[in-house]
Amino acid sequence: MLYALSTCGHCKSAKQFLEDNGVEYDYVYVDLLDKDERNKVLEDTKEINPRRAFPAIVVGEKVIIGFREDELREALAL
Repeated sequence: MLYALSTCGHCKSAKQFLEDNGVEYDYVYVDLLDKDERNKVLEDTKEINPRRAFPAIVVGEKVIIGFREDELREALAL
């Protein structure tokens, strides 16, 4: 799962990395949600992303904050 902002360069890089490597994933652009949906997503993800930094990528039990290619490769066994 990729939590991202539509205007974030690091988020776009993370999304492109996943696509380039054939990884199936779901994503949500948090900034494009309406106020109620955005607040719900931020509340639901508060434990895994307390600073509300983006991108926030969840791979199984692992949470990667920011576009960290090495960590993503390891988590995805690429």
